[in-house]
Amino acid sequence: MANLTCSLIIPVYKNESNLPDLLAALASLHKDLPHKLEVVFVIDGSPDRCYEILLQELSNHSFSSQLILLSRNFGSFSAIRAGLQAGNGEYFAVMAADLQEPPELVLEMWAELAKNEVDVAIAVREARNDPFLTRLPSNIFWGLYRRFVVPDVPPGGVDIFGCNQQFRDQLLQLEERHSSLIAQIFWMGFRRKFISYERQERKHGKSAWTLSKKIHYLLDSTFAFTDLPIRLLIQIGGATSVLSALFGLLVIILRMLNWIEVPGYSATIIAIVFFGAFNLFSLGIVGSYAWRTYENTKSRPLHIVMRQHEFMNHPEGDS
Repeated sequence: MANLTCSLIIPVYKNESNLPDLLAALASLHKDLPHKLEVVFVIDGSPDRCYEILLQELSNHSFSSQLILLSRNFGSFSAIRAGLQAGNGEYFAVMAADLQEPPELVLEMWAELAKNEVDVAIAVREARNDPFLTRLPSNIFWGLYRRFVVPDVPPGGVDIFGCNQQFRDQLLQLEERHSSLIAQIFWMGFRRKFISYERQERKHGKSAWTLSKKIHYLLDSTFAFTDLPIRLLIQIGGATSVLSALFGLLVIILRMLNWIEVPGYSATIIAIVFFGAFNLFSLGIVGSYAWRTYENTKSRPLHIVMRQHEFMNHPEGDS
């Protein structure tokens, strides 16, 4: 068991100011880990100097590491996949570079995996030290995610997880574009365990996880893992058909009673606008599914590695 290697995957995007604290935390993690540590940094097209800094600093640290530079920003999902593919360990974990998730969680997840009783360990936020205006949209996002995409996702959401090699191999077989890593983890099943933690306040920089990205992620997850929009479309279409029939019957009755002498201009315009908007909305939903199907038929790679470096640990740093 002492010869096991644990691979830690860290996607990096606009985290230049966090790197000194991150490297110090990883050095401490390496000392506490009873196994060999391999850290895989994936630079996801970051516009700052993250790549240059890590390229210069990693050779000075005792833990083994890989540095992967993607050709552009493919998104954290693709960056995590690139790191999982490159990792050489028996156990894996994914951690954010901003240190809002305590690194000690990685040790706890790997300890659970080493018992061979679970295949994936998922860290669950019990609380978070973020400002209210940051917590509110996050709570709304994960509430909608639980309601419409994956009901099993914890209320606080998921950002960090660990898994064994079998789970990693199966996860990498899901080569879906515009999908959701979190939803894939829960869709796969396997034996899982939740580990609670308190999310820390971000000390440096600003999160790149913007409201726009959250909305796009929620839409991708919805279209990739549920037929809810189609079911809503059918229900709305059925309801409007019934309302249209009732409205038509009412017009016929009023006409027979001579209560309508001139066709109503307003009613005609309202009907045209309403059904025109409904048709456009319907086409948009159907088109979203069709576009995602088309994207998956292109068979383009989910990411492109432009450069890759490997740094072996110093003999005195071996566990």
